[in-house]
Amino acid sequence: MADSISPVVAGVLALVLAVAGFLWGRSAGRSAGRASGLAEGTTAGRAAEVERQQAAQATAEESARRIVAEAEARAQRLTGEAEQQARRTAADAEQQARRAVGDAERDAEGLRKAAIVSGREELLQSREAQEAELRRRREDADREERRQQEVAGQLDRRHAAQEQRDREFGQRAGELDRRQAGLTEREAEVERLRAEATSRLEQLAGLTAAEARAELMRRMEEQAQADAANRLREIRETARRNADREAKKIVALAVQRIAAEHTAETTVSSVSLPNDEMKGRIIGREGRNIRAFELATGVDVIIDDTPDTVVVSAYEPVRREVARLALEKLVADGRIHPGRIEEVVNKAKAEVERNIVETGEQAAYEVGVNGLHPELIKLVGRMKWRTSYGQNILQHSKEVAWLAGIMAAELGLDVAQAKRGALLHDVGKVLTHEHEGTHVQLGVEVATRYGEHPLIVNAIAAHHDDVPHESEVSVLVQAADAISGSRPGARREAFETYVKRLEGLERIASSYRGVEKVFAIQAGREVRIVVTPDDVDDARMSALSDEIARRIEAELQYPGQIKVVVIRETRAVDFAR
Repeated sequence: MADSISPVVAGVLALVLAVAGFLWGRSAGRSAGRASGLAEGTTAGRAAEVERQQAAQATAEESARRIVAEAEARAQRLTGEAEQQARRTAADAEQQARRAVGDAERDAEGLRKAAIVSGREELLQSREAQEAELRRRREDADREERRQQEVAGQLDRRHAAQEQRDREFGQRAGELDRRQAGLTEREAEVERLRAEATSRLEQLAGLTAAEARAELMRRMEEQAQADAANRLREIRETARRNADREAKKIVALAVQRIAAEHTAETTVSSVSLPNDEMKGRIIGREGRNIRAFELATGVDVIIDDTPDTVVVSAYEPVRREVARLALEKLVADGRIHPGRIEEVVNKAKAEVERNIVETGEQAAYEVGVNGLHPELIKLVGRMKWRTSYGQNILQHSKEVAWLAGIMAAELGLDVAQAKRGALLHDVGKVLTHEHEGTHVQLGVEVATRYGEHPLIVNAIAAHHDDVPHESEVSVLVQAADAISGSRPGARREAFETYVKRLEGLERIASSYRGVEKVFAIQAGREVRIVVTPDDVDDARMSALSDEIARRIEAELQYPGQIKVVVIRETRAVDFAR
């Protein structure tokens, strides 16, 4: 507090000294002025002037003393006020400090209580968790103990049963030993009698026992082979007559009720033009229009001398259909430029997608199949633009579905399952252009992915005998597929494939001993084999036809079925002279 007062006092004293100095200087100046004036005056005037100066100096000193007294009084007053202000400030600071300390103590107390409460809660939670863990472990131990007791009981029962069986086995073993002893005595007696009989037979027949046994075995084998071949031929003939009669009746009924059109799609589509000038507009300046069209659709546009016609060529039929629709729209609209081409192609793609869905729904409705997954509906619709051996897959699948349904109805089987498996049996052919694998593998994968019944999946997998048939429906789907594919005119194949199949048939048939001539007739759907009578007898003929048929199934790929006919001719020739 003394430090804060001393600057104030120093300031007041400095002010007093400054005032005193000012008054002293002014009086001195006046005295000097008057002195200079008096130098020229008289001596009396000088005395009077000196007196006035002394009176003025006394007045100035009195004023200075008064000012100093006032300054000291003011300094004392300021000092008192400063001391009071300092005391108030110190009291306020002390009060604030006490208040801050109280607040801090209260906060600390609250934190301490909160920490105690939190610790108690954590301790309670930890204790509850430990108790729950102990209860769980106790329950697990109780369950394990009960299980061990049950296992021990089962083991005790099994041990008792095993001991009972051991006692029974011991009793049976003793009885068997007694019987074995009796059988041994009987076998010795029988062996003695057999030796005596053999000796007498050898004496009577003039052959040893080994020679007689070998001769008997040879004759029995020949007789057994002949009997087996004759019996096999009789069974096959009986089964063939009955099966042919029933199968022909069912197949004839099914085929008579089918009247589906057959359309064969090619790899090109033609678009008619109003005039030949449109060809130049399609090509565009420096060919930019035709390049933009081929780039947008992925097809080849063939413009030649054919009047008023443009050909769209593509192996993928859906792209070809999109290109055909887009080109027809562009020709009808007349505005042909790259921007318009891209817009029209996108619209054509959307239209084809809608057409695919509508076609799949219509096909499912026509054959009576309900509840197909939307993706399977799309795949069925895409069959419209796929062909196999020149036969449209959608028409073929519908034919197979109708045939399988009719045969299932005749045989009293599930018609809905038969139609469903038949409609989806070739669904994998739609994906063979985009995915790896056979159409059977792809069809099984798709049907499984979209939740088809295992019997439907087996019908798809077994319609080419890749896996065994698990139901009668699968067999019907295979039979209906063969009927639809073997219908005259339904399919066509490349000349090279046809020639290779004929050569394969002749090669397989000629590789067997006793085959004299081989003829592949009826476009490779029947093979006739002429055998030499000396090498192949009647019993061998049936086995030979079956072996050749199984080998053809294993080594060749062909639509429908191939008939194997073995011909054996015996001629007796003589001359009359």
